[in-house]
Amino acid sequence: MKNLLNLALAFFFVGTSMAFAQQPQAGATSGRIIGIAKDLKTGEPVGYATAALYKIGTDVSTSGAVADGDGVFYITGYDLGEYELHLTFLGYETAKRTVNINTLSSEINLGEIGMSDEGVALEEVTVQGQRELIEERVDRTIYKAENDKTTAGGDGTDVLRRVPMLSVDLDGNVSMRGSSNILVLINNRPSAIAASSISDALKQIPADEIKAVEVITSPSAKYDAEGTSGVINIVTKKNNLQGATLNVNTGFGLRGSNLGLQGSARKGKFGFSLGGFGRAGYNILGGFENTQLTNRADTLYTTLQSADTERRDVFGRYNFGVDYDINQYNFLTAAVNFGLRNSKNWRTNFLTENYKEDILSGIQSRETYTLDNSNSIDVSLNYTRTFEKKGRELSLLTLYSTNDRENEFTNTLFDNQDLEEIFSRTKNINPSKNEEFTVQLDYVTPLDEKGNKILEYGAKNILRKAYSDFSYYLAEGADGEYVELEDADLNNEFSYDQNVTAGYASYTTPVLKNYTLKAGVRYEYTNINADFKTEFEADIPSYGTFVPSLNASRRLKNGNLIKAAYNRRIQRPSLRFLNPNIDTSNPQQISKGNPELDPEMTDNYELGYSTFIKSTTLNFTGFYRNTTGSIQPIRTPLANNVVSTEYENIGQEQAVGANIFFNINISNKLSLNGGTDLYYAMLDNGLTDPQYAAKNDGFVISGRLFGNYTLPKNWQVQVFSFARGRQVQLQGSSGGFAMYGLNFNKQFDEKRGSIGFGAENFLMKEFKIKNEIVTPTIVSNDINTMRNMNFKVNFSYRIGKMSMDQRTRRRKSINNDDMKEGGDGGGQMEGGQTGGGAPVRNK
Repeated sequence: MKNLLNLALAFFFVGTSMAFAQQPQAGATSGRIIGIAKDLKTGEPVGYATAALYKIGTDVSTSGAVADGDGVFYITGYDLGEYELHLTFLGYETAKRTVNINTLSSEINLGEIGMSDEGVALEEVTVQGQRELIEERVDRTIYKAENDKTTAGGDGTDVLRRVPMLSVDLDGNVSMRGSSNILVLINNRPSAIAASSISDALKQIPADEIKAVEVITSPSAKYDAEGTSGVINIVTKKNNLQGATLNVNTGFGLRGSNLGLQGSARKGKFGFSLGGFGRAGYNILGGFENTQLTNRADTLYTTLQSADTERRDVFGRYNFGVDYDINQYNFLTAAVNFGLRNSKNWRTNFLTENYKEDILSGIQSRETYTLDNSNSIDVSLNYTRTFEKKGRELSLLTLYSTNDRENEFTNTLFDNQDLEEIFSRTKNINPSKNEEFTVQLDYVTPLDEKGNKILEYGAKNILRKAYSDFSYYLAEGADGEYVELEDADLNNEFSYDQNVTAGYASYTTPVLKNYTLKAGVRYEYTNINADFKTEFEADIPSYGTFVPSLNASRRLKNGNLIKAAYNRRIQRPSLRFLNPNIDTSNPQQISKGNPELDPEMTDNYELGYSTFIKSTTLNFTGFYRNTTGSIQPIRTPLANNVVSTEYENIGQEQAVGANIFFNINISNKLSLNGGTDLYYAMLDNGLTDPQYAAKNDGFVISGRLFGNYTLPKNWQVQVFSFARGRQVQLQGSSGGFAMYGLNFNKQFDEKRGSIGFGAENFLMKEFKIKNEIVTPTIVSNDINTMRNMNFKVNFSYRIGKMSMDQRTRRRKSINNDDMKEGGDGGGQMEGGQTGGGAPVRNK
């Protein structure tokens, strides 16, 4: 670690000294070519047209740019000489202009360039202004969220529900192709905001600030080895503009309200951003029912439970960022992000009836209050060094993150004779803290003049410290003082220190004609030290892991693409699975973590095909996934019909399936996109003891459909629906659900402002999700009821104006991608509180 830090610091100071000494070299350009793409017939701008600069006598583009929404484009990075400019856009003939470049220090203004309609039938083209929502690349699928107005006023959860290959349940837990073992990045980096829960992190990100979502199903060696299914990168909106602007967005509804402010300013070499977003959730009501049967010593025990539920949430995210262009080749960026999450849950009228051989043995009435608060801070400082040779880059990235979490619950038990009188109160307090420091060094260099052959290599070190302090207290009656219980199982301190050192190399090269191959290898060495304050010991050996990856693609005619990939992934357990704090918020279903868990290992294979049929984009992908050492819950019946859940590295998970997605522009007013996910899951814990042996298999299917119709006077109407069927689990299944929405949106004041009205799940008052667990000694069926009907109003407005700046600033950031998180409620037998304590960061 010391050597790595010394090397990183050496690169930093060398790069910085080079930065201030660097002068523009021969051939470098500080000038630019500017032009405006216009429809020759209507005079309207041709937004997002592509401009390419060709050396006279060649068919190779040397530089280019994509126009903005007003048709304005800027081209930089050329040499002296005579060129031909090609301006293209689907449905238009290529417009050409001859450009003589005699100087590299001034601006060449081409003015307006007219583009003629090709005369192609309207139904056969992507219509101007109706930009596609989905883009396919060799190693990822990109969902262009900024083109989807149906999520206005929502959050990151609403956006991810529309993304191909992803499934988001009603609690906001994300899975990719049926697996929740995924890495979620924000702007290519982790965030302590998401340290506790991916679902909570998504609720803190306003939908209006998300530009795109990248789904990477086969990550290269550059990414950390975490994530059995792949990587999700949420890209927020940025700009390379001069001037200042302020965006205001707010909304309110039956279940929640939000308010956000985001300001940006840029003057010369300095850029600043400052903003905040807050969201409150309220009136989130529901119910819980459970029927639980256990068999101990040939005696049948039955428990019937029911309760009313309520949840209130407050989420916030605040950020400040600055970037500085030292000169043409050197850039500094720094950022500070603050996050908070406060959640309160109530379970009232919580009635439990216990039976022994159909004879009532006891009734209990209680109330449960759960508090789950956290705050986080991310501080990053990054340096990027580019070179005259296009594509060559050196970066040094640093990140410090901390997350403090307060997790507790109080169980109030009422007297059986007088349900108004409190018999006893039990409290569990579990404060925890996660700290993390990361340094990362990356180098990218093209190996040929065209930049088709690329070598990437780098090193990274992550230092983590996680701490969990848990205590149990008991008080008699309503006024009795809490007394700490003296039991090492219930009162202890747990520390978990982890050091991950990694190095990687990746090589991209064209093979034959129209083929591209990207191969890489990564090695990670993990050292862990886990300790308890009293009695217990945890001995976890260090381990090293080789992680290969291979991506190949072939570009066919008409833009069709075939992709094939293989990668090996590692999934380390987070503190959610490790934390030994016993969760007894429901005394009939208790759970705790296992500090000595090993990581999971997964092999992924996939084959994909993308095609275009007139105005329709289609994507087909088949995949196979095999996980060994899978972390699975072991459920054991205890006395009084209590079921205990712990975790072990047992079993194997396999899944084989396919994804089909489409995007159709039916006309200049109507577009549709949607898709279906289908896979066959096979799970086996590999045990021979009849009491614990379990296996399960079955199909899992989900689908989505989104439609957009443009009305006169800047009105739009959008519909959205999503459904997921029963999900197969090792010991039972998780019930399916469906949701839908209808939204109207109007833009005004030259599209500076917008107002929207929406309704969600408006045809049903409530819906129920049924979950089942079956083992040789346990049968449990629970029903979670949610009242999810919602009506909302959204408003946004942009103040100020910014103008285009030709600079292209390169921003790099840390990616900590190596921890298994899992969705909230995973492994739980009912929809209640998950294990106490904040998880080790998985970002």
